[in-house]
Amino acid sequence: MRAEFAKDMQRIQKLVGSAYNKTGSLLALADGGQMSRKKLEQTLEQTAGFFEKAALEIRQLCERYAPGSFSFGRKPSASLEMPTGHVNLAGCGWVHIQLDTLLPHCRYESPAWLTDTIRYMLTQYMTIANFPLRFKRMLLVIDEHSSIPGRHVYDQDNKGWKAVSNALKGLVIEDDDQYHLSVVLLSQQSCENVCHISLVLPESAEDFFRMRQKGTAYRALEPSVEVDMKAVYPFLRQCRKTDGSRTGDLLDLQGFAGSR
Repeated sequence: MRAEFAKDMQRIQKLVGSAYNKTGSLLALADGGQMSRKKLEQTLEQTAGFFEKAALEIRQLCERYAPGSFSFGRKPSASLEMPTGHVNLAGCGWVHIQLDTLLPHCRYESPAWLTDTIRYMLTQYMTIANFPLRFKRMLLVIDEHSSIPGRHVYDQDNKGWKAVSNALKGLVIEDDDQYHLSVVLLSQQSCENVCHISLVLPESAEDFFRMRQKGTAYRALEPSVEVDMKAVYPFLRQCRKTDGSRTGDLLDLQGFAGSR
């Protein structure tokens, strides 16, 4: 294990070193150096790529060598993600959301970005499909497909998945108590590294699990509504900076794409 760990750390050190070297070029530019716009864009992208890859690698090491470990004191906030994804009706008519990312690890506080993302995706779907969603009772199925061995994202104190149920309250279901919202947490080893979220009527639960066993539960019944949160978050941040609105208020603002 020690030799493998040393090899992993050498790879990360090399990535960080490459990123540091690239920042030297950018710093020289800030000090009055010359660089074409194309070269600047290329250098920025390369620098971001090295840092992003290093961050992903070290996160995987955390889960491989220290799964379920906790930070001291108050848990930090999960880093902001701006995922892509899509929403559609699938299977026998349940709402299916696919996030092209994994849930945040349990060492973080409940992530606001995940709640924002789910609420915005559902609002976009209801607007574009002209299909209002409102449940009296619901089965929420969160099914993560991950290639990371020894993953502990569903540990008892994990806050990541709870951001999903928080997003539903007041939007598609009145309350998220145990009598109105039942939750099932599933996982599957896969090279996809995505998270499937399904909103299922209780009477369709048997059909859902039968189709999941066959691998057809997420088969679309209609064209998907595609969402890229990179285009949304700048607007959210600007609104919060100017008026302090919460996400639910922002989604109701006239002029916000797909809010009505």
